[in-house]
Amino acid sequence: MITGIRATFHIPQTLELRIFLRDKLGLPSFDVGDGWLIFPMEGEVAFRASDDAKQEIALRCDDIDATVAELRERGVEFKGQIQDWDDGYGTLIVAPGGVLIQLYEPACAARI
Repeated sequence: MITGIRATFHIPQTLELRIFLRDKLGLPSFDVGDGWLIFPMEGEVAFRASDDAKQEIALRCDDIDATVAELRERGVEFKGQIQDWDDGYGTLIVAPGGVLIQLYEPACAARI
């Protein structure tokens, strides 16, 4: 039985990205040895129709405005402003290695 999903980034700046995820984004992690950090979290998988095959990673939050403000205080850079997406609200986090990570608040979350 399949019980979860794992995402792996293959980039030259692996150490920098791990530290960014742990220290700047505040994601809980554990070290499995030699600085190899694993970030356990609840997940979901989505498939969308597209003419081009591509992969994305998104971090979900309950209040995107508050989360963006908190992350900016920690020095996190964003590409663009918060936008109204079809399934919620989102923006892009700029991570080491040029990795763009979506940050989104699902439409089902309360939004005023």
